[in-house]
Amino acid sequence: MDEYDIVLIGGGIVGVSAAWMLKRHYPDASILLIEKESVLSKHQTGHNSGVIHAGVYYTPGSLKAELCKQGAAETIKFCRDHNLPYEQCGKLLVATDMVEYNRMNALESRCIQNGIEIERLSETELKRREPNIKGVAALLVPKTSITDYKKITLKIAELFISLGGVIKLGFEVKTLKETSKGIQVRIGTNTISAKYVVVCGGLMADRLAKMMNIDIDFQIVPFRGEYYQLPLRYKQIVRHLIYPIPDPDLPFLGVHLTRMIDGSVIVGPNAVLGWKREGYGNFNVDVKDSLEMIRFPGFWKVVANNVKSGLPEIIDSFFKPGYLKRVRKYCPILTISDLNPYPAGIRAQAVKIDGSLVHDFLFAESERSIHVCNAPSPAATSAIPISKYLCKKVKEKFYL
Repeated sequence: MDEYDIVLIGGGIVGVSAAWMLKRHYPDASILLIEKESVLSKHQTGHNSGVIHAGVYYTPGSLKAELCKQGAAETIKFCRDHNLPYEQCGKLLVATDMVEYNRMNALESRCIQNGIEIERLSETELKRREPNIKGVAALLVPKTSITDYKKITLKIAELFISLGGVIKLGFEVKTLKETSKGIQVRIGTNTISAKYVVVCGGLMADRLAKMMNIDIDFQIVPFRGEYYQLPLRYKQIVRHLIYPIPDPDLPFLGVHLTRMIDGSVIVGPNAVLGWKREGYGNFNVDVKDSLEMIRFPGFWKVVANNVKSGLPEIIDSFFKPGYLKRVRKYCPILTISDLNPYPAGIRAQAVKIDGSLVHDFLFAESERSIHVCNAPSPAATSAIPISKYLCKKVKEKFYL
């Protein structure tokens, strides 16, 4: 039986960053990272738009607000230090009518509270900076950037291995058994012994916590985010990232135009309920995932609470002209033929039993384990500060 001081579960950017940071803090400890897929960054890390968020939207004083702001600076520094691609292109939050203009004012106040640099643009200034974008006003967030999180994850993994860390791919956890002396991690017919375990399970976070009999009051409900890609002739359609002003009553940010680090431009995502936790294809129903979801009382409550906003999302998922209408509100030159297929993403959203969505990062613990339970966007931006937060928790809790 292989034995390690620390085993980390999950090969996304948060898990890999945590492994690297722990190895830096505990160079003499034996540390193993396991991932059930054959490659790292298979899920949320590999299915996002690559935005380095500045921290605009998050409740002042929350972990998201604090760690996102730190993470933006640290991610850019990491890219510079390791010659990885990034571009500080900035983001425009565009108000297209007076209702959104009033929401923009509230968003501006939140930016100020969070210490985020912003600039208010008039309709004339918006048109000067972005000739293809229509709006009555906008907020410019100059420090929003773009990068490639898969490349960042691979570089961090390389650094972890160079320090003596071990990564094993294709190792899916079947059971976790905690005793007073350690945790037995069963992988198929093999068992790994760990003094301590750190779990960064993403879409499987709740299931991994339940394996250890941790009393949790949430379940992961997957939300599918669908994208389209614009034709190559539109590579210069915008200079910035273009976001709508979000409705404060809705949990997601709305369909936006995102410049990618490879020069392409994508549109999206929407947010539709997922019936498969890892459902990236055209047919996305998994019986086990679906049954588990509909048996969870919080699922029915979150559906009831979001019928008004959820139905249009579902309709526009199948009805491309409805999706296009959302984008044309601020970018009227686009036509339906401009929306080309692009891979979807899945947001691992923790939902509490009362139907409320968990908006902040969420953690849980047992005697010998720490679990990252809710880490959707901006977790990629915040990965390095999250890993430092986990190191602090390990130092406080474990004896190494």
